[in-house]
Amino acid sequence: MNKTTMIVAALAASAALLTGCATSQSGSSYRQSQAQREMNVRMGVVESVRQVTLQGNRDGTGTAVGGVLGGIAGSNVGGGNRGSAVGTILGAVGGAVAGHAIEENMTKKPGLEITVKFDNGSMSAITQEADEQFRVGERVRVLSGGGTTRVTH
Repeated sequence: MNKTTMIVAALAASAALLTGCATSQSGSSYRQSQAQREMNVRMGVVESVRQVTLQGNRDGTGTAVGGVLGGIAGSNVGGGNRGSAVGTILGAVGGAVAGHAIEENMTKKPGLEITVKFDNGSMSAITQEADEQFRVGERVRVLSGGGTTRVTH
């Protein structure tokens, strides 16, 4: 295995690993740091449910990995030093653009905007991953704490 192939394999593995680390905005998923922490609980009734899309990650991983892979691939195009340099630059730019789009599309998720009318008459809208279904008129719990709010049954 040559050096370029090893670099490409390592970068591809890193991209796959980092994509798997995407933060969930689910009503049922908790980070370890959220365990054993008190949360405020309010009861209410679902007033409306709207389907939304939770945008994908934009942390730059896809852009960086795509740019490196595109640069490596582009360096093999063109003849001589000048052709190779131009190929590297064009490959890096094209790879970065493609990597950014791939990262965002692979990590976007369906979500719900759930409007809840609380027992005290106030209302809130909470957006979270669509891992549970909610119906208008359904009684729900809204848990809030540590900067996170979620709707559960």
